[in-house]
Amino acid sequence: MPDLEQLSTWDRESFFHPSTHLGEFARGDAPRRQMVGGTGCFVEDAGGNRMLDAFAGLYCVNVGYGRTEIADAIAKQAHELAYYHAYAGHSTEASVTLAKMVVDRAPAHMGKVYFGLSGSDANETNIKLVWYYNNILGRPKKKKIISRWRGYHGSGLMTGSLTGLHLFHQKFDLPFDQVLHTQAPYYYWREDESQSEAEFSAHCAQQLENLILSEGADTIAAFIGEPVLGTGGLVPPPEGYWQAIQEVLDRYDILLIVDEVVTGFGRLGTMFGSDFFGLKPDLITIAKGLTSAYAPLSGSIVSDRMYDVLMQGTDENGPLGHGWTYSAHPIAAAAGVANLKLIDDLGLLDNVNKVGPYLVKGMAAALQDVPWVGEVRGVGMLCAVELVKDRANRTPLDASTKAAMSTVAAMAERGVIARAMPESQVIGYAPPLCLSTEEADTIISVTRESIEKACAGL
Repeated sequence: MPDLEQLSTWDRESFFHPSTHLGEFARGDAPRRQMVGGTGCFVEDAGGNRMLDAFAGLYCVNVGYGRTEIADAIAKQAHELAYYHAYAGHSTEASVTLAKMVVDRAPAHMGKVYFGLSGSDANETNIKLVWYYNNILGRPKKKKIISRWRGYHGSGLMTGSLTGLHLFHQKFDLPFDQVLHTQAPYYYWREDESQSEAEFSAHCAQQLENLILSEGADTIAAFIGEPVLGTGGLVPPPEGYWQAIQEVLDRYDILLIVDEVVTGFGRLGTMFGSDFFGLKPDLITIAKGLTSAYAPLSGSIVSDRMYDVLMQGTDENGPLGHGWTYSAHPIAAAAGVANLKLIDDLGLLDNVNKVGPYLVKGMAAALQDVPWVGEVRGVGMLCAVELVKDRANRTPLDASTKAAMSTVAAMAERGVIARAMPESQVIGYAPPLCLSTEEADTIISVTRESIEKACAGL
């Protein structure tokens, strides 16, 4: 077996890491951490450091680490039938059971689920289904997709285009022309400070309507949005936002894709963010919490009205020309079945409704007198701390200060993992849904200590 030093060398020589500064990592100028174990809300690295994971991997280990129920389900499925495809009506007990469990938990008008592997490929599926849908209905011009700046929907070609963060466009020749972006519902950074939340929501809806009218409503197929902005800053929508947006979409017959990769399966204290905000989606994107990342699996939940048109399309044109080799992979599906059962058995939605507000309110109280903290916000088991240069005037910190990154590094030294959100000075938290109030207190106290250390010289 290779020792830790050998693995470190192989890592820098051979492993192409995602979302990484490649030069710094290869030269040894960036840190490397090898994870080896985890239990509950804690992970352990190869150096023996036990750390409270306040970001649940990448918002995904919802049930916590070390759940043997899921591991056993994976092993059992692997021994019985490691793989069979889902093409042309083939299935496994695990894939059928999981589809039923997902549809039973989804909004009542959502009737079918297509399984993939990642949130990115699920959103690729969604766009193809939207285009197919409009072609079957004889609307070949209705193809453009409106996303939002600071939204995150993946890092593929189409999904990277949907993502509203420049990092995912830069030097990749993205976004594609079929994708448009409208204003993010980021109330803290509103231009008109006098606006109430409801007024800002109305402003965002008007910006969306102006874009639709300027492009032509007959060219706009769908709008995609996360119930809560995730990677773009963990930003809950302002008052009345989703109601105002849905009214615009209904007015112009534009489909709604709700990206629930982060919010699905309990993160907001409801099974879906669509339930929390009263959304009426045509498609729902799921991944992460579907298996709590114990196995890679994603899905596109399709509304009944869309599925009726898709069936019409296959009656007219033959089988739907879309599929992945690993769609509904039985090992991943078995993980999903065990995971959704655990969410229920452990009462995790109740825990989110108890501990989530405790974390957000406690964080706000602990940081209220810290001069670099402009805002503490959150909903469910999501929390964010926005760092600024001047709180009174909402003066942003220059990106070169790397204040959020320095804070997160200081937190890691103190045994807590948080995330410096990209293209911002935001510290993000999305812990496992099993977080206790005592663990929340640790996150809060370490955050304050770390901000004071990281920002002392600013």
